[in-house]
Amino acid sequence: MCGIFGLIAKDASGPAGNVIQYGLPKLLKLSEARGREAAGVAITTGGVISLYREATRASAMLKSPEFTQFIRDAVVLRSSGGSGMIKSVAAIGNTRLVTNGSQAIAENNQPIRAGHIIGVHNGIITNDRELSARYSSINDSAVSFSSSDTRVLMGLINKYYEEAGDAARAITSAYHEIHGSASIALLLDDAPVLALATNTGSLYYSYSEEGGLFVFGSERYVVETFLGKGIVPKVWHFRAVRSLDPFSGIIIDFERFTPDTFTMKDLTQAKRIAAVRRRENRCVVVDTGASAAILRRCTKCVLPETYPFISFDEEGVCNYCRKYRRQEFLGREALESFLASYRSRDGSPDCIVGFSGGRDSSYGLHVLKKEFGMHPIAYTYDWAMVTDLARRNQAKVTGKLGVEHIIRAADIHTKRRYIRKNIYAWLRKPDLGMVPLFMAGDKMFYYYGRQLRRETGIKLTVFASGQQLEQMEFKIGFCGIDHNLVNNTRLYNYDFLVKARLAAWYVKQYLLNPSYLNESLIDSVFAFYSSFINKDDYLYLYHYLPWDEKAIENTLKDEYEWETDEKYGKNQWRMGDGHTAFIDYIYHTVSGFSEFDNFRSNQIREGLIAREEAMSLIEEDNKPRVEMLQDFSQLIGFNLEEVLLRINAIPKLYEHTKKRGAAST
Repeated sequence: MCGIFGLIAKDASGPAGNVIQYGLPKLLKLSEARGREAAGVAITTGGVISLYREATRASAMLKSPEFTQFIRDAVVLRSSGGSGMIKSVAAIGNTRLVTNGSQAIAENNQPIRAGHIIGVHNGIITNDRELSARYSSINDSAVSFSSSDTRVLMGLINKYYEEAGDAARAITSAYHEIHGSASIALLLDDAPVLALATNTGSLYYSYSEEGGLFVFGSERYVVETFLGKGIVPKVWHFRAVRSLDPFSGIIIDFERFTPDTFTMKDLTQAKRIAAVRRRENRCVVVDTGASAAILRRCTKCVLPETYPFISFDEEGVCNYCRKYRRQEFLGREALESFLASYRSRDGSPDCIVGFSGGRDSSYGLHVLKKEFGMHPIAYTYDWAMVTDLARRNQAKVTGKLGVEHIIRAADIHTKRRYIRKNIYAWLRKPDLGMVPLFMAGDKMFYYYGRQLRRETGIKLTVFASGQQLEQMEFKIGFCGIDHNLVNNTRLYNYDFLVKARLAAWYVKQYLLNPSYLNESLIDSVFAFYSSFINKDDYLYLYHYLPWDEKAIENTLKDEYEWETDEKYGKNQWRMGDGHTAFIDYIYHTVSGFSEFDNFRSNQIREGLIAREEAMSLIEEDNKPRVEMLQDFSQLIGFNLEEVLLRINAIPKLYEHTKKRGAAST
């Protein structure tokens, strides 16, 4: 299984501090044989705990300039010029063999933070789901999308630590609830201690009072080999390497330094370690993997500095907020006047309504039928990515309303093959402007809206869209087109110059990356034609009616027993599209924002939510939707872990924030 290891130097300014700097990489390398799928370390000194993780083998991480800089910043700079809270330095690390939770999702990799706890774990917790369901308090902001049993274990220890205020008692209480194997090492953000515990005996340690150095690892060989590498002065006289007995633990105070053992066999015997003094001020935790979180954002909305063509004024307000004009709706009277000229007198169908099965179209069908007395026919273009949940909701709404539902189905297997080929083509030369190519197959939706008019003789096609909230300037912004050239009133109502520039940009991308010249080419060209060239003569319902999210959700739930699923996110936006989780993972991973940041910013500008609420919402919105990602990869037919790791390796638009964040810490 995994390898865990670590060091404590009592005085970081002395020789022991140098051992941390040069010895920690040695421990990483020695532990790599136990797990080669991810690696990470946490270092605490100077009132700061720094975390570094990579979804790669330890030997590859050691060659990374970023990791070298991390060690230098965390050990050398902070120990010499930190806050002065402590003069010691401690480090724990993990080389991961994946058992629960893909290493492609960064939050699954160790060290893991849960409240006061920063920890690493070797073993498998077999009742993690049961514990997660039993204790809602351990389901922190990451557990909802992480399948890591380690995160559940750390959350459980943190729960008891917050209740008891004692690390030994908290660890013992947690071990009495878990099933499976666990050897752990923990740092606390409010106490200068390292805690070790095991129920298998798979932990070995040695220390030197004279040298002020403590070392541990998952195997005796690791610790003995490390001590014999010549990094540690022989005159320090290390104690013989010992194993930690099963069902026991150690607390090491950085300043007092002598290991204090405790037993976990009997809960009542978990003695309080009196020497541990909890600080009034908690350590600052700096996670280098969360650099997108320190992006500069507009002070009015939530758009970050990586948004295409963004700029900020002296007050920190972005140009998108400054130029924004709230949507002016044409109103119910204007809609009634327009629909009246099409409404049938004998109850025969009088309009065709695009019906994805999402909130917008489901409510739109309700409004047209129940509130405006229209006699619609709903139609869906199933292009291979309509979700099963959307289909169920379609059946509920059309069945309750008594509305005919016409399906136009693509060659599902062919469409999915096109998506797969374009994903792998994109990975050869990633460019965020080309991400919409993955969804090109759904644009025949517009084509069928016109074709059905010819087939049925019905002259009116209605789309339940048109709300300004969903305008996404960044998608053409990544194609090098400034948002100021775009008319926001219609989804694709761009002028000829914009369309020509967009077409030229796509042609250039195809020439730069010939992998796009695959069997999907005709389908993609037709998608561009359907979206940008063909006449846009539809009625957009939300040009007339404002978007009232609560009224819409209540209507769908109360009248149609509309179904939701948390795997689509709490917002349920885009739940009709099986690809959404994937493209938003790309946008957020590479640029630090997604469609949700854009949507929430527009909600702020429309006065629907406050910025504080939006910041909280995007934290939830942008979590990786693991179940959706798995569903998507299975449908399209690609190795999810392989693809996500390649996406994670793409240079980030926010790389500069790592340096800025490190400098400000």
